[in-house]
Amino acid sequence: MNKNLIEKEISSNEVFSGRVIRACVDEVELPNGNTATREYVKHNGAVAIMAVTREGKILIEEQFRYAHRRVFFEIPAGKLDSPEEKPLDAAIRELREETGAVAENMTYLGVYIPSPAILGERIYMYLAEGLSFGERELDEDEFLTVSEYDLDTLLSMVMRGEIEDGKTQIAVLKYKEILRQRANGK
Repeated sequence: MNKNLIEKEISSNEVFSGRVIRACVDEVELPNGNTATREYVKHNGAVAIMAVTREGKILIEEQFRYAHRRVFFEIPAGKLDSPEEKPLDAAIRELREETGAVAENMTYLGVYIPSPAILGERIYMYLAEGLSFGERELDEDEFLTVSEYDLDTLLSMVMRGEIEDGKTQIAVLKYKEILRQRANGK
């Protein structure tokens, strides 16, 4: 990391605190010594799960997203209950609540940062395999449908712009690479 690019906080002011986010306005010292204002949003973090059935189908949710006023295709995901919650625990919980699925194997796929310029959210991504199904336990304000898709269909949907959700795009591409590596014995 180039330390000559680091901005130093001079002051921080939280201007809004809600259930999910906190908005801040900070004054920072730039690398050249000048000052600037930075507006950003703090978030506890989230998880996203590429859930694959024993038959190789991928669970995709359709859910209305109010900020965009429309339905999106997404992999199962959810917020951490607190900054201290372990992401794996949240991933197991969210997968079960939203889809009814429990995985035999959960593999960490890394962190996805959706908008690093203004949003402090980190999305911890997992691959869930060996699924068995029970009842869903949706939150009372949560409405979504779950369908199964094959990987090639999802790749085509990503490339045609039908899947615009960034975490889902990344998960589809990472899973494609995982399958390629497995086929090559890596």
